[in-house]
Amino acid sequence: MALEDAKTQVDMAFTRADARGLAFENTFGGATSFLRRRYTKDLTDVDLAITGVPFDQAVTNRPGTRFGPRAIREASALQAPDAPFGWGYDPLSEMAVVDYGDLAFDYAHTPSFPGRVEAHVAGILAAGAGSITLGGDHFITLPILRAYAAKFGPVALIQFDAHSDTWADDDMSRIDHGTFLYKALKTGVVAPETTVSVGIRTDNPDTCGVTILDAPFVHQAGVAETVARIKAVVGDRPCYITFDIDCLDPAFAPGTGTPVWGGLASWQAAAILRGLAGINLVGGDVVEVSPPYDTTGATAIAGAHVTMELIALYGWTRRGRA
Repeated sequence: MALEDAKTQVDMAFTRADARGLAFENTFGGATSFLRRRYTKDLTDVDLAITGVPFDQAVTNRPGTRFGPRAIREASALQAPDAPFGWGYDPLSEMAVVDYGDLAFDYAHTPSFPGRVEAHVAGILAAGAGSITLGGDHFITLPILRAYAAKFGPVALIQFDAHSDTWADDDMSRIDHGTFLYKALKTGVVAPETTVSVGIRTDNPDTCGVTILDAPFVHQAGVAETVARIKAVVGDRPCYITFDIDCLDPAFAPGTGTPVWGGLASWQAAAILRGLAGINLVGGDVVEVSPPYDTTGATAIAGAHVTMELIALYGWTRRGRA
């Protein structure tokens, strides 16, 4: 069946009639929406919207994440014909998932940017869908969390990252990817007792009360203990996952602005995400993919896989509702 479909399918980003189902067009051709989902701004009966925020004006080191959403979409074509490995179900057939396209914003007027992001995601949530956002640098998570808090109240947060992003900065008008979590905590968007940061391996003594499962802990304690500790923190609360690709070791994801050695291997990240099945995931993002620093495309491939895992996690507790 897949072979026959591959002979006739093309540009599924525009031609697919149904928001459910896999896609079998040639991986090397066609318009590259995320996983060959239909590009649309119509969220009627949509369960989950994938959207891009191509912004990198908050970085402290190397720019380039503005190209992240495009690269992740292209890399995702490799996964589009198959259900995700290890989950035992196909979320793309059980949920209506679309590519909502990218956020439009004035690149030369950064003060207006946070409000644009918050309104963009709030619109998705108001339509009854969840969102998974392709970044962009890590600043974008702050206005996204504001949109989620407006609907759900303060959400539990799982942060995968090499950096704590809790460096003190009480100027709420500053746009900085290294302070998004500090500001989210200080403004009550998330609470420290329901926030856990995984993979940290840079020094910042002030944890702001966040549970830290640093990279050495993950390596030494193992996947099962890491998953158990995360679940103990977030419980059954509405939960958001932000995955900074630099959580992975540069050997697996060199295309990022602030790489740090000693990080998680791809298999560890995959196993942890699958182990989180059953959490009450309401949304997520994948940030800091910077294609100019990775000629192999491996970082974008990793970003696409993480995004697929987030889709599977989102659908896990919603199976059979259609």
